Parts: sequence; structure tokens; C-alpha cells
Amino acid sequence: MNKSIDPGMHTAEHILNGTMDQLFNCGRCFSAHIERKKSKCDYHFSRSLSSEELTKIESRVNRIISSNMKVADTYITKTEAEKQFNLSRLPEGGSTEIRIVSVGDYDACPCIGPHVTETSEIGIFRITTSDFKDGILRIRFKLKR
Repeated sequence: MNKSIDPGMHTAEHILNGTMDQLFNCGRCFSAHIERKKSKCDYHFSRSLSSEELTKIESRVNRIISSNMKVADTYITKTEAEKQFNLSRLPEGGSTEIRIVSVGDYDACPCIGPHVTETSEIGIFRITTSDFKDGILRIRFKLKR
């Protein structure tokens, strides 16, 4: 587990990914850079987002954060995980069991990083910028704590 990743920011990434997939059916980000002060997620996408869409994303993420959902780990077999999840971002090799991180009933995905225990520990989510180029939508965000 990478101790330099901020648990609140990392959990916010999970909520953002769940939100993007639910609103736009685009899947989870294929690339992310998560830091304490600011972070970014890259998505395969076909266009830029409008300011209204960005506001909707930000509002939904903050609604989930403020709902104080539990963040929990469960372990399932790698075979079962392959049926339910994309495992491409997990390190090669590893265990026969895969850790699944769930944010209440809102989002679940395989993950090796640190997380908060309840969403209310995250703070306020803000999208700072977004841009689109060559089929890639980048969303940059930060947390106010």
C-alpha cells in the first residue's frame, strides 16, 4: 500500500469514478495522479464537458461525501474479481485474493490504496479544471478540508 497517497483524496477519486461512469457510461479513469493538494483523472471520452455537466458531477460527488457512507474492504478470489471488475490497473502478479473497496452502495472497485472509513472525512470536492484532447477527458480536482 502506498502510504504517500492521501486517503481522503483517494476515496474522492473512487466517488468521482463512480459518478463519471453512472452519468456518462465511460467507465473508470484509465489514468490518475492522486496527491494531497490536487489530483487528476483521465477518461476515454468523446467531447468536452459543459459547465453544467461539471457542476452536476461536483454536486453529486459532494452529495455522496456528505451522506457519510461507510468505506469498507472485502476480499474475493481473483477469478471472481475478473468476472466483475476491470483488473488492468492492479499490479501484475500478486495474491489470489483481490481487495474490493466499497463506498456504501455507491461504488465498488479493486484497489490497493488507503481510504477513509466514512465519506464525511473527505472534505468538500471541487473540480478545478477540465479539458479534452485527442479522445481524453482530464478532470483536475482538489479537496477543501
